[in-house]
Amino acid sequence: MRLPARFYTIQTVAPDVTEQVIRTDGLHKAYGGVTALDALDLSVPAGELYGFLGPNGAGKSTTIRILTGQLTPDSGSAEVAGINPVAEPVRARERVGILPENGSPPSFLTVREYFDFVAEARGLDSVDDRVARWADRLAFESKLDTLCTDLSQGERQKTLITQAFLHEPTVVFIDEPLTNLDPIIQERAKQFFQTYAEAGNTVFLSTHFIATAQEMCTTVGIVNRGQLLDELDPRTLDEETLLDRFFATVDADAAAVDSAAPADSAMLAGEE
Repeated sequence: MRLPARFYTIQTVAPDVTEQVIRTDGLHKAYGGVTALDALDLSVPAGELYGFLGPNGAGKSTTIRILTGQLTPDSGSAEVAGINPVAEPVRARERVGILPENGSPPSFLTVREYFDFVAEARGLDSVDDRVARWADRLAFESKLDTLCTDLSQGERQKTLITQAFLHEPTVVFIDEPLTNLDPIIQERAKQFFQTYAEAGNTVFLSTHFIATAQEMCTTVGIVNRGQLLDELDPRTLDEETLLDRFFATVDADAAAVDSAAPADSAMLAGEE
C-alpha cells in the first residue's frame, strides 16, 4: 500500500545515469595480517538504491568507512560525489549522509537540540520544516524535546535516520536502517528510500536482510573476502531468488578458495 504523499516531500535531482557517483578502484585494506578489502572495484551511478550484501567480515563496513572519509585504505582510490574521501575526509562527510549500524545520538542533548547541532555542522540556517516533516514521516513528534538518553531503541533509530537525510544529501550510506523499527515505520522508511533514489539521489544500503534488499534495491553487489563477486538487478530474477543467488555466489567463492589451498600448500612444500 502506497503511503500518503506528505511522507515523500524531497528534493529532486536530474539523474545522470552515466555519472558514477560512487567509485572505487583497486581498494585494499588490511588489519594486521587480515585482509578486509582485496582490490575492490565498485561503480555506482546516480539514482541507484544499491544493496551491498555479504557475510560477516566480508568488508562491507570497511568499505563504507573509507567511502565516508573515516578510514584510509592501504592502496587504491575512492571517489564519492566528485570528492576523494581519503584526501578530503571532512568535505566528504559534509556532503554525504551517514547512518551507521549500532549508532547512538548524544545522550546529553534532546532530539531537537541534536538536529540543531547537525544542522550547524552541515552549514544549514534552519531545519525546523525538515525536522517537522521527518517527525511526521517517522512518527516521533512527541519525542522532539526528549533527551536522547531517554529514547527507546526504535526512537533512537528514527533520530539517526533523520540526521542522515536532514541536509538532503545526493549520496547517503545507510547500514541496517530498519533495525528496531516497528512494521509500520519500516514500510514508511523503505518507501522513502526508494522514492529518494528515484528522485536522482543515490542510496547505498548495507544489510544482512536479503529479502529487504530484493524488495528495495535497483542493483545489488555481493561481496566476500573484500572482493566484489557478483552484481545484478534483483528485479530481473525469475524463479531464482536473491537468497539463492547469494548462497550460490558465496559458496562458489568458498569452494574456489578451498580448491586453491592444496595447490598453495604443495608449492610451499616444494620450496622448503
